Amino acid sequence: MVTAPQSHPSASDAGSTGAPGALPATRRGAAKAARRAELLTAAAKLMAQRGFAAVRLEDIGAVVGISGPAMYRYFDSKSDLLDQLLIDVSERLVAGGEEAIAAGGRGEQVLRRLIDFHIDVIVSKPDLITVQDRELLSLSDDARHWVRSLQRRYVERWVDVLVAHDPQVRSEARVRVHAVFGLLNSSPRLPDYPAQDLRPLLAAMAWVAPQSTSFQRSEAWRLLVEQQQILWSQQWVPYAQISPYLKR
Repeated sequence: MVTAPQSHPSASDAGSTGAPGALPATRRGAAKAARRAELLTAAAKLMAQRGFAAVRLEDIGAVVGISGPAMYRYFDSKSDLLDQLLIDVSERLVAGGEEAIAAGGRGEQVLRRLIDFHIDVIVSKPDLITVQDRELLSLSDDARHWVRSLQRRYVERWVDVLVAHDPQVRSEARVRVHAVFGLLNSSPRLPDYPAQDLRPLLAAMAWVAPQSTSFQRSEAWRLLVEQQQILWSQQWVPYAQISPYLKR
């Protein structure tokens, strides 16, 4: 049985005993957690640009003003840093997906929330998505097993929602969900495109991809398309830009 690798304590864990001096310890813990987050962001950017093998801990530390030896206060090694980086983003995806589902509503509403959440992650953290796609085999064995487990959990929650919304064979739904991820996760490699238009364009394409052909021929689909036209017109998105992805 594979268990989650041990990660460094979070800021909320530091100084929580209530003993004398706990407040300063909490502040120190919060400062360390904030600096760790800075380092992970810097690492994601450098690794997305150069690749994991070409980046040194010293390079990452230099971005945020930390010497090479001081990096070992936060990470045991460069491999440990990568493990934590990809475990963090995988856990974030699972937690965000569960939150989107827990909000409830009709099937299409939940599916839209999942799509919007995933787009939020890839638009705000493109470097993380690039590193996740490219460096999975660079993880330690334990971390890779755990990340794979989290990824499967995230996929299956999408499949649960899709099958409930648009009844289809589960294996087909799983393929469609992976196709949505392939489409969305490739966005960091897309040609330059106005940021304010990218999100709704991705959402329109991602909305169509998981729907079965029979559902796209149904009256329910026609009504959903009409609702989407109204929604995007309210968001000032030119309908001509998204209509090719909504045609039956």
